[in-house]
Amino acid sequence: MVSSVSSDAFTEQRAREVLTTAAGERAGTARLLSLGENAVFALGETVVRVGRSPELLARAEHELRVATWLEEEGVPAVRAADPAPRLIGDHPVTFWRRLPEAVRPAGAADLAGLLRLVHNLPAPPFALPPRELLGGVERWLRLAGDAVPREDAAFLRARRDDLTAALPGLLPRLTPGPLHGDALPRNVHVTAEGPLLVDLETFSADLREHDLVVMALSRDRYGLPEAEYEAFCETYGWDVREWDGCAVLRAARETASCAWVSQHAPGNPAAREEFLRRVASLRDADPAVRWHPF
Repeated sequence: MVSSVSSDAFTEQRAREVLTTAAGERAGTARLLSLGENAVFALGETVVRVGRSPELLARAEHELRVATWLEEEGVPAVRAADPAPRLIGDHPVTFWRRLPEAVRPAGAADLAGLLRLVHNLPAPPFALPPRELLGGVERWLRLAGDAVPREDAAFLRARRDDLTAALPGLLPRLTPGPLHGDALPRNVHVTAEGPLLVDLETFSADLREHDLVVMALSRDRYGLPEAEYEAFCETYGWDVREWDGCAVLRAARETASCAWVSQHAPGNPAAREEFLRRVASLRDADPAVRWHPF
């Protein structure tokens, strides 16, 4: 069923109207968990995500395909309650099985064990996109506008172009194939039965080293304790820093992360300060300057 609800003012009230269309009278008992690109509601044993705009439909379809495939392969991950999204007006709606409460925060070793499972998977029966790290750089810098120095934006664009040219020449140590794409402990949920993967939207088919460079960067830039990083490498079975291509892949992720912060600079002095810190460390080729999560 399609309603006339539009997406020009995405509020909790509008999201609840969409949810009522999708779930009927029981939607009245739903509890809002978060409101961002998606409004996320707890509804009994189900979690319902209402997308802000129709552009999120393709992402929702991708996540559901990945979730169904991971379930078939026996990889612990968030599970779909309905294998297909619904489009209610301009809003994609997806249904997920509600996760039990976490028994503890996820650690680096939990993530590494799940990545080993994912990296041993064959290609799925559908196409996965390549891991596109640098595709958003231009959009983020345009959103930043005059809130960031023009010379810094030009520096990041030039860096992006150089890295885009260098990436195809990397020789992987691991066999390319499916990867998570945003491999951080925050995307692992630890239940009484063990850890499982969440946030499947960045699942890709590319160099699997992408998933490992994230944690190396967390160690160097965001203060991941050395013991945690060592546990990650020990559980996974390899330290990506031994790979000749690590510096290039790391530089690409740093460039994207720096540009991503820039979009928040207009009207947000803390974001602008963080952007300037990150750009300066890249200009100085100083890999030890601490970046702050944003």
